[in-house]
Amino acid sequence: MSLNQGLKLSKIKLPNKTEIFCLQKNEEIFLMYEQVQDYFKHGIELNEGDTVFDVGANIGLFSLWVYKLCNKNVNIYAFEPVPQIFHILEQNLKILNTEKIKAIPYGISQISKVQKFAYYPNTTSISTAYPDASKAERNKFKQAALQKINTIRENKEFSSPLYWYTTIPSFLLDFVLQYKLKKAFIVEQVTCSLKTLTEVIRDYKVQKIDLLKIDVEKSDLDVLLGIEKEDWQKIKQIVIEVHNLENRIDQISELLRSQGFNQITVEQEQYLIGTDICNIYALR
Repeated sequence: MSLNQGLKLSKIKLPNKTEIFCLQKNEEIFLMYEQVQDYFKHGIELNEGDTVFDVGANIGLFSLWVYKLCNKNVNIYAFEPVPQIFHILEQNLKILNTEKIKAIPYGISQISKVQKFAYYPNTTSISTAYPDASKAERNKFKQAALQKINTIRENKEFSSPLYWYTTIPSFLLDFVLQYKLKKAFIVEQVTCSLKTLTEVIRDYKVQKIDLLKIDVEKSDLDVLLGIEKEDWQKIKQIVIEVHNLENRIDQISELLRSQGFNQITVEQEQYLIGTDICNIYALR
């Protein structure tokens, strides 16, 4: 039996009416959908005919959004190293029946290697090569959830799939979130393949990357360090979700400036204030 034969896929309809496959019909999908739209800020834009690298594609929400945004005229390379998640990505992209999007079953890192990943089947978007099961890590997610719920309440976002949390009495909300977190952090260990971005550029003879999107759960700097000098000039725009570990924001910002990116914006979503997660937007 193959690894993915036991996966039970569900279908869900996104707010833009697109139907996708997923493992869990939960709020995570809608949070990821909102996050996709946040990448297009601070001058980041795409045009028809552009080439996009979706590094950390997960189940394909960003790739699907970009494909629709560019009127189905965009070349996308979607990378996902976790086999179970890649299977779902592949199914979602097959629906489009296009050769313009390539689903690639490995991740991007500083060197080519095989590495163990922590795979979270109930919350696939936090699957990572750098797992952290500490209480502090869980509290970070709990804090972000509480801030997101408060934002939805204050803005009266009745259409949000998370709105029902605002109706839970405060003395019960803590128990609900603790249960959700316990379920979210159920983990399995999987083996994943990684390559460098430069290897991919050479393998596929890529001449330009109009947007490099990176969302790789603490492997952000690894991805950038795998780009050789001659390939940096091929990259026009970059959006990175960064976990600010060991002064990571400053390290990445300095690296980007050294490679000619002179418009760099660091932004943290309101509901992530107090966590180490933010986005870096970089343009030439």
